[in-house]
Amino acid sequence: MYTTILIILSVLFQTTAVQIKVCGQTVTESNQKKDQEKRETIRLFNGNNLDGWYTFLQNRGKNNDPKKVFTITDGMIRISGEEWGCITTNEEFENYHIVAEFKWGTKTFEPRLDNARDCGLLLHSQGKDGSSQGIWIHSIECQIIEGGTGDIIVVGDESDKFSVTCTVAPEKQGNSFIFKPGGQKETINSGRINWLNRDPEWKDALGFRGNQDVEKPAGEWNTLECIANGDRLSIYLNGVLVNEATNVKPQKGSIQIQSESAEIFFRRVDLTPLQKNK
Repeated sequence: MYTTILIILSVLFQTTAVQIKVCGQTVTESNQKKDQEKRETIRLFNGNNLDGWYTFLQNRGKNNDPKKVFTITDGMIRISGEEWGCITTNEEFENYHIVAEFKWGTKTFEPRLDNARDCGLLLHSQGKDGSSQGIWIHSIECQIIEGGTGDIIVVGDESDKFSVTCTVAPEKQGNSFIFKPGGQKETINSGRINWLNRDPEWKDALGFRGNQDVEKPAGEWNTLECIANGDRLSIYLNGVLVNEATNVKPQKGSIQIQSESAEIFFRRVDLTPLQKNK
């Protein structure tokens, strides 16, 4: 009898323990789901129009695009490249994971008719429209260019307000440092940090491809990801980490996508808010 009671109590205790454990997991999963819902992905491009963005063109200004440089075609943003400028988000963002899917078109224009196709995703943009070269807002750029997609460029005013720190290789490519995990730290407030495997023989020529390029050939879709978390910026191209910076300044701002003499299409521009690293 005594033994039977002990067995029953033991079973009850184990069942209660399991129930408590399961309940604990349920609460955790519920909290995680709530956190996920709070950080629901924002479709910066809704597939239909440029709601949430405005255009800015050199020598034309804001929302004045008579040549239709920026249009929507077949559910994609088409940037013709015919004039230099950008589309810019109306809102500012910080601590996010942005995913952009892009492919190059076939058209190019002067003054880069025969040069490498060129564009850029400009992050943490702060200041006035056209404050940089009369075209863009001061920002931190994730470069999109044949052979150099993933370069980090400081589109700043050469002050400490716009700067990045990267670990770099001992040798330079021209005047630019090259990202290298575990390398020596360097801080720049102008110029660029080349992506990890940028071809040392890179040429500013239409259709250029390096031996270790991660970017797919012109006409094929690429996935570009920028993770801005606190003062860190990590850039992935087609799933490969190609560049990373810390001590990024500033750490918030609007987002720009450039028009720079080359036709380019974007079918996805999504942003997921992140919890800031502590």
